Amino acid sequence: MEKDLVESLLSELRRGTLILGVLSQLDESRYGYALIQSLEEKGMSIDANTLYPLLRRLEKQELLCSEWNTEEAKPRKYYKRTEYGDTVYKIMIEQWNKISEGMAGLIGGNE
Repeated sequence: MEKDLVESLLSELRRGTLILGVLSQLDESRYGYALIQSLEEKGMSIDANTLYPLLRRLEKQELLCSEWNTEEAKPRKYYKRTEYGDTVYKIMIEQWNKISEGMAGLIGGNE
């Protein structure tokens, strides 16, 4: 039971960080699999079944735009932050830094 609770709490914590992580990588156009690789290289793993619904939601919220590239053998949908997405991303970074500083003061050294 305790393991389930911890997993649930960690999942909740991680969910909020995924949005910031995804937005951080979309200052230039990337397709889904390349985004997964980029995130994993930087220490944030994300499952495709989590990523694609998140990309669609962020696009619906106008934080991302997308376009299909059909020039290669396999058509790919590329995503990129919009101007509005850039603005929101900057605000989120500021808030992340404030939260991180506050949490460091609360839990720093308590392990």
